[in-house]
Amino acid sequence: MGIFYQTIKGDYLQRSRSYAFLITLAITIYAAYHFVPAPDENYTTLIITGYKGVYNSAWAGHISVLMTTTILALFGFFLVNGAIKKDIDTEVGLIVAASPISNMRYLLIKFVSNLLILLTISALAIIVAMLVFLIKKSGYPFLIKDFLLPYIFTIIPAMTVVAGFAILGEVFLRGKGILQGILYFFIFTTLITINMGSTSSSAITDIFGINEIISSITNQIDTQFHERIKDIALGYTITETASYKTFVWNGVSWSFDYLTSRAVWIGMILISVCISSFSFHRFDFKTLKIRRLPIFSAPAKTNYSKIEKIALPAIIPAYGILPLIKIELLLMIRKDPKILNILSFALWVSLLFVPLTTAHVILLPVLFFLQVNKLSDLATKEKAYRLHYLTYAAYKPLQRVLSAQILAAFSLLIALAFPVILRLIISSSYLNIIQVVNGTLLIAILSISIGIISDGKKLFEVFFFLLTYCVLKRISAVDYLGGIPHPDYLGKMLSIFIINISLLVACVMFRARQVNNL
Repeated sequence: MGIFYQTIKGDYLQRSRSYAFLITLAITIYAAYHFVPAPDENYTTLIITGYKGVYNSAWAGHISVLMTTTILALFGFFLVNGAIKKDIDTEVGLIVAASPISNMRYLLIKFVSNLLILLTISALAIIVAMLVFLIKKSGYPFLIKDFLLPYIFTIIPAMTVVAGFAILGEVFLRGKGILQGILYFFIFTTLITINMGSTSSSAITDIFGINEIISSITNQIDTQFHERIKDIALGYTITETASYKTFVWNGVSWSFDYLTSRAVWIGMILISVCISSFSFHRFDFKTLKIRRLPIFSAPAKTNYSKIEKIALPAIIPAYGILPLIKIELLLMIRKDPKILNILSFALWVSLLFVPLTTAHVILLPVLFFLQVNKLSDLATKEKAYRLHYLTYAAYKPLQRVLSAQILAAFSLLIALAFPVILRLIISSSYLNIIQVVNGTLLIAILSISIGIISDGKKLFEVFFFLLTYCVLKRISAVDYLGGIPHPDYLGKMLSIFIINISLLVACVMFRARQVNNL
């Protein structure tokens, strides 16, 4: 048991001491501060038309738990997914394969490590929510149970499910990270849609446990105001008017059925992880179809003659950047599987025929996100394949290599956005054209800068997914392509341009530091 504990501790510390994890914690603090708006603020996170709970301890604690559970249930999967793949990439898996550790124990270690990462982030969010409640001084007493009980009964079981799904996805869909993400997103959206505020769903079908809290709130509104609340949603929404009724809600009375359902889901996830150990590859990839050259082959017969220096072609130094851009583009284009490239091409063609607003607001962000696998490791693949000793020591690595990576990413995205740009030119929407180019440059620089700063690709993948999700929800403040109307369109364009310059400077500074410390 001591070795089991020490292995979990080492894995957790190794993952929690990365730049990506620290940046995630910083984002968590910022987001948690805005989870529960004060009564005088002009936005809401639990959308119940015409009603709002008073800002007491129960409301602050449970709404914080709702937001934390929903956000981490979605984005937490992408944050912890890839733990086994990392052992493959770093070749730690070969050591594991040669050790006496069993498949079941190894998967349980990764499962517990995933769970601890998610619980650390969620615990920080709840601590921030407590501090915010104390700072805002609503006039109601602070009751710590209103924060701890929903954390124990809702967040911990939900994060257990997410951590387990991440392990099961890596075991049964090995090497298919994009398919894992798509499948999980489909499962998540389906479950949330079915259970959100539904009175007919049972506790056992509410995998993430958020419907218990929502149903308690809606039941009180229905009883107190003789309503039948049906439309309810979670998310940041600007409230145009302050005309709403307030009510005092004192928290959830946790039912035995609900608590039993949480225990059932925890048990099912643990059993599933244990069963998946029988299908775990244990880093044995002999079954993969890899075309190998024969080890023992007859050397080709070559008639050697005297080498004359004068007969050799002249050495012409080539210090240009175009060959590097070409190589980076080829590496990106050839990286994804054919089916994904076919899907991207189909979306690219559809940009020419669907309504311009649909193409600009929906299809183009989706098309960009499908390139996440190409963009995420653009600046980190050298370290992943241990080639950074060569690239950092190359001639002018900042002016040539780094610039080639940025220009290659920008060129690829501009080519994908060309149908929308062409249609905007025809419609004389020149500001929108500038913003599409501006937003395209943002994604290119963002992929490079986050990769360099966090020294990995996971943070960019999660952030890009979050950004795309918000754009598809038509949140104009984060619409980097400019398709959604905004009251200060020029101001937003200027803000994104300033962000591009800032990220570019940070990107150059961090890469220069890496080159100098080689």
